[in-house]
Amino acid sequence: MATPLYDRARGCILAGAIGDAMGGPFEGQLGPLEFRDSDCWSISDDSQMTLATCESIIQAGEVSPEQIAGRFLQWYRARRITGMGSSTLKALRDLDAGAHWALAGARGEMSAGNGAAMRIAPLAFYLDPAAAQDRQVIRDVCRITHHNEEAYAGSLAIVAAIRSLAFRESSPEALLQTVIRDLPDSRVRDRVMELTRLPDDLPVTEVAARFGSSGYVVESVPLALYAARAIVRRPLGSVLREIIEAGGDTDTIASIAGQIAGTWIGASQISREMIQQLPDTSDIERIADEFASTIESAG
Repeated sequence: MATPLYDRARGCILAGAIGDAMGGPFEGQLGPLEFRDSDCWSISDDSQMTLATCESIIQAGEVSPEQIAGRFLQWYRARRITGMGSSTLKALRDLDAGAHWALAGARGEMSAGNGAAMRIAPLAFYLDPAAAQDRQVIRDVCRITHHNEEAYAGSLAIVAAIRSLAFRESSPEALLQTVIRDLPDSRVRDRVMELTRLPDDLPVTEVAARFGSSGYVVESVPLALYAARAIVRRPLGSVLREIIEAGGDTDTIASIAGQIAGTWIGASQISREMIQQLPDTSDIERIADEFASTIESAG
């Protein structure tokens, strides 16, 4: 019989892929938008690199930056990664040319995108962001593609959020306050703190209009956290649609929010129709199942 943690891990991966697929057709459009569902879903690097991370953990039985980088390279060479941002593309090209995983990531202000945060979710089931050694592993996994402290802070926020929900240490309503305590002094932390001062019922479109919804990690990660809290009041599809209608980096923000919301409700509470609408459903479900089973074995 599946355990609650198994169900939450599957929910995290599947709902993240659903958010990616739903948001893809609207990426880069200015909000507010009118959401219209597509009959033909596709996933992007958001889900592909998350699935590759899961495969690495399944194979290694632990979180290994070297193993994760190697799995990214396998997927890249097999042309299984699409829609990459400039920092991720640069890193994968460098890995392909033989660069060490710790040196491949992009550096500088332009590397403060959400490309590390979008794929970091699986680490939440293995690593505790309150532990110094685990924080270093999280930082190393980020640096495969992004050598940037804001990119790391955004990723840490996602790990803290998902872990708190997976192990029922917090609830969605308290998510912003929960995440703040694990974040270093950063713009990401400052933005999350700003969002705690907003009314709980302020529409995501208004939050995005005020603070932005681009691929800049300081905008996208706090917005995903803010939006995901609505999963206690509304079904997954409704939560994701509101995020997408805000415009901007719709696929990544919806994917991250989906990972968070999916962790709370578990795969058993995700519409089977939505799961079956994913491309390569059987392959995505297989990876999610094997990853969730690995967590149970490790526990």
